[in-house]
Amino acid sequence: MDVALHSAFGIAEIKDEVSYSGRTDSAIARDLLRVHGIPVNLENERKLTSLYLELLPKALAEGDGHICPGIEEILLDARNSPSVLLALLTGNVREGARKKLSHFGIWDYFAAGGGFGDNHYERDDVAHSALKEIAGHRKPHLHGEEIWVIGDTPLDVKCARAIGANVVAVATGWHDYDELAACAPDAVFEDMTQAQELVQKWLL
Repeated sequence: MDVALHSAFGIAEIKDEVSYSGRTDSAIARDLLRVHGIPVNLENERKLTSLYLELLPKALAEGDGHICPGIEEILLDARNSPSVLLALLTGNVREGARKKLSHFGIWDYFAAGGGFGDNHYERDDVAHSALKEIAGHRKPHLHGEEIWVIGDTPLDVKCARAIGANVVAVATGWHDYDELAACAPDAVFEDMTQAQELVQKWLL
């Protein structure tokens, strides 16, 4: 996103004033424009996001990203369980999520879709959007207690609570175990390999 800001608007020095953690791409784009004195409007937000998406595959190819421990096993088991519906609740714009997860070979696990950051500045709004979309795949009145959100930021915990969902916090991102535990999730793990007992309950 920083490279896109430089390329699209000629910003020579990127200010380190915008939080990325757990936020929507739309909110990040808006705030990057604002702090760098670029007019904040839909045209400029789309220009920045479009170039970001263009640059993303190269960044992924050159980066050292990886699938976090335990995730592939959970996805495979969940896909094979008739009681589980996999969906996304992410601040990424849909195309950004597709590019990222396709790069690591796991996009196809999320056929139910979910909620994305294309048209929302707040993660809570993305959560409500995801709830509506997945309800259409399972039943019209999906209750929050039937949903488990897995996330690695305090905003993941917050947006899960906004729809009355259960939430697992996992310290594989920028936030450590203690910081996530302070947000009072239903469970917190260093990584998802520690969550096998809980995962087995989901699969029943």
